[in-house]
Amino acid sequence: MRSEKTLYDLILSFARHNDAIRAVWMNGSRANPNAPKDILQDFDIVYAVTDIGPFRKNPGWIARFGKPLMVLEPDSQMPDAASARPDEKYTWLMLFEDGNRIDLTLRRVDTAAGHAAASRQTVVLLDKDHILPDLPPASDADYHVARPDPDTFCQCCESFWWDATYVAKGLWRREILYAMDHLNQIVRPSLIDMLTWTAGLATGFSVSTGKNGKYLDRYLPAPVWKRLLATYPLAEPESVWHALYTAGGLFHDAARHVASRLGYSYNRQQAIAIGLYISKIRGNRLDR
Repeated sequence: MRSEKTLYDLILSFARHNDAIRAVWMNGSRANPNAPKDILQDFDIVYAVTDIGPFRKNPGWIARFGKPLMVLEPDSQMPDAASARPDEKYTWLMLFEDGNRIDLTLRRVDTAAGHAAASRQTVVLLDKDHILPDLPPASDADYHVARPDPDTFCQCCESFWWDATYVAKGLWRREILYAMDHLNQIVRPSLIDMLTWTAGLATGFSVSTGKNGKYLDRYLPAPVWKRLLATYPLAEPESVWHALYTAGGLFHDAARHVASRLGYSYNRQQAIAIGLYISKIRGNRLDR
């Protein structure tokens, strides 16, 4: 795999020798001072260009960065061309044979300043014409855990307990994929939201837990983290039942904690009632 320096040299050399490219900046994890550094980080690069058209018409320039293993053009697949505005912004996602990946976005010069300043996680690499504003040091502050308001907290609780019943329904019907999808796609995200607020409270809402909560383990007590991992089941009914009950207990504890710290109301009766309802489904006791 080519080194980070080699990739930066390629990215900047191409920009310096191409008159259509007037500025370069970087976003993403490599611009995040708090992100762990490793060889699999993408290079999230933006070129401010005078005209995007020639780059789209003649994509042979991509080979300047290496031999592609796969290239995607997500903006070419937008269903509404008017909303995509490929003349203003266009992206190539490029994975190269040596394992390096560059997510390269072209933005028209007249829109560059606003977009560069829109994120505090921006590092300017080149500015030929001084078109970009002076930016503060890169920070992940835009992604810090946000303190929930009472309505957001309440909606999270209602979503968790309501959708937990669908997991139980799927298990009772022996529909394992249905049950697991509701657990994985709806129930656990609500749990992770609650645990993210727990992490925010523990840190004064001054940290980011990362995409998909990937840094959450840094800010949760080890036993809580272990309980969260136990909500990821095998694809068999008993394992999913165990994961559901574990998720319910963990959510209940976390929600009470968050509510207490923020001075919010948590509907414990609702949680207990749903727990009993789920137990009746599991025990075939709904008609009793």
